[in-house]
Amino acid sequence: MQNETTYSGILGELQRFQASMEAKIGEIPHLEPSRVHFGQILSRAQDLIRQQAAVTAEKQTLTQQLQVSLIDGQRLASMLRKGLQQHYGIRSEKLTEFGLQPFRGRKPRSKPAPETPTPEPEPKPVPSAG
Repeated sequence: MQNETTYSGILGELQRFQASMEAKIGEIPHLEPSRVHFGQILSRAQDLIRQQAAVTAEKQTLTQQLQVSLIDGQRLASMLRKGLQQHYGIRSEKLTEFGLQPFRGRKPRSKPAPETPTPEPEPKPVPSAG
């Protein structure tokens, strides 16, 4: 019984245990109050598993709806940003109030540094034989 770790596995083992106890109800009358209580607990666990499955399915549906809403919101925000740029002009500083960067022109290119010729290495003297 201790090998199962998933809820459904544990629940299955408990249901089999309950069925075996009900089959031998005449042999263990002194455990009847505890067996009835065990049945109530098991029934509650089954209900909770059903509720959990329903909530999980609802959570997945809500997550999908949230993703669609966020994508739609991003698309609409892009369109509105372009509308603001068209209304105020792309250079207007008023765009900063909406979190947009106005076009301030390109930075001038820096002139490339003049190339300085690199000195060539001096040839090594050849040792004379002697």
